[in-house]
Amino acid sequence: MASDVPYQTDAPGRDEVDALQGPAVIEFGTSWCGYCRAAQPLIAQAFAGHPGVRHLKIEDGKGRPLGRSFGVKLWPTLVFLRDGAETARVVRPTDAQEIARALAQIDPAG
Repeated sequence: MASDVPYQTDAPGRDEVDALQGPAVIEFGTSWCGYCRAAQPLIAQAFAGHPGVRHLKIEDGKGRPLGRSFGVKLWPTLVFLRDGAETARVVRPTDAQEIARALAQIDPAG
């Protein structure tokens, strides 16, 4: 997913996320968050080697139930899922390798 894709304001429900099949990543953040903007090139670089991984960019904030259900406190938070179950989490990534290691857990063939 390109780094210039905006965060979705219409988040899926937790039941929909839990039912996801295969590898997926939910990225919680906002378009105005400096940490989120700074992480976009790192995220894009890591995802380049994993084209089959679903990447959902979800706008987070007060009153947003999906982020609360995952206990998100800082942005960006990337939650790595395999068949709807969390396998890894990266908060405020500072290098692409950190993201790539978590992606390898959900998409080893990447």
